[in-house]
Amino acid sequence: MNASAEGGAPPPVCFSVNSPPFNYTHSIASAYFSATFSGLGLSSNLFALVVLVKSYRRTQSRSRSSFLVFLLGLVLTDFMGLLVTGSIVVSFHVTHFNWRLLDPRCHFCNFMGMSMVFYGLCPLLLGAAMAVERFVGINRPFARSARVSKSRAWSMVVSVWVAAGCVGLLPLTGLGSYHMQMPGSWCFFLIGSRPLDMTFSLLFSLTGLTSLAVSFVLNTVSVVTLLRVCCGKEAGSRRRDHEVEMMVQLLGIMIIASICWCPLLIFTMRTVLSAEPVGPDYLLFFLRLASCNQICDPWVYILCQESRLRCLLQRLCCRAASSRSSTSCSGCASRPGTRSWTPGSTSCSVVPS
Repeated sequence: MNASAEGGAPPPVCFSVNSPPFNYTHSIASAYFSATFSGLGLSSNLFALVVLVKSYRRTQSRSRSSFLVFLLGLVLTDFMGLLVTGSIVVSFHVTHFNWRLLDPRCHFCNFMGMSMVFYGLCPLLLGAAMAVERFVGINRPFARSARVSKSRAWSMVVSVWVAAGCVGLLPLTGLGSYHMQMPGSWCFFLIGSRPLDMTFSLLFSLTGLTSLAVSFVLNTVSVVTLLRVCCGKEAGSRRRDHEVEMMVQLLGIMIIASICWCPLLIFTMRTVLSAEPVGPDYLLFFLRLASCNQICDPWVYILCQESRLRCLLQRLCCRAASSRSSTSCSGCASRPGTRSWTPGSTSCSVVPS
């Protein structure tokens, strides 16, 4: 909806394409959906934060403590992202405020657009950073133990925040631009035909897709290496419970991020390259799908904290090893240096060699 400028003056940049007030059609789903969505996400991330802090204080493993630092950074980012953007969207649906009157110079719109980009890229970049950390930890354990500490892990998290923040600030320097989006409750970068808008749109989508690709490749190699170690001859050399748990969590994070973010990232790239007009309904749907990542992520940490999950995975390894040696699964516990699992128990053990 292109609005004419008042008094012949050109409209502010953020309102030059879509300018409020829009023809607002009241829908119960709009207000209640936004409030429920934000409330569920905030409570889930807060619960996950409590679980992670307790695990962080209890753990004695250096590799696990470093990995928990990344998880803490991720859950803090998801929580703040829902808090900042959710409060703005819910306030709009409750009060139906006019952005044009509230924000005549686009400061508020630019802030929300920058927040959407920052809190969108952070989980993807942190997922890639965690994939790198686990890849080095599993494939180069001695090199990793000498280099990665809690302070260095926090430095990497802060570096990801700075990198995502720099990308979010680019439209304020002229590379791209933030604009009001339909139905008037949010601001995002313009996926347009101008060269600078196209450049930023491609930068955003390529950054996200590259992060997912790096996570997929490194996590695949890490899983193959971990399975070879856990189910191979050297399975009893040292406990791998925490490494299995961390890998399961990382795989869950990667799968959820791929499902939630790939549609928006691919849609953005396809729209720019094909020079097709942006469908506001599609953009809103894909963005809501991407926002589901912030709700689903914390449940990966919560559900994968249970020791039963580790026992289940070790039992599967036991069955795989026994099938190769033509013995029963119960035989795994009788062979030295293999893992044992007792039905009904919540802990697993390794039979010493």
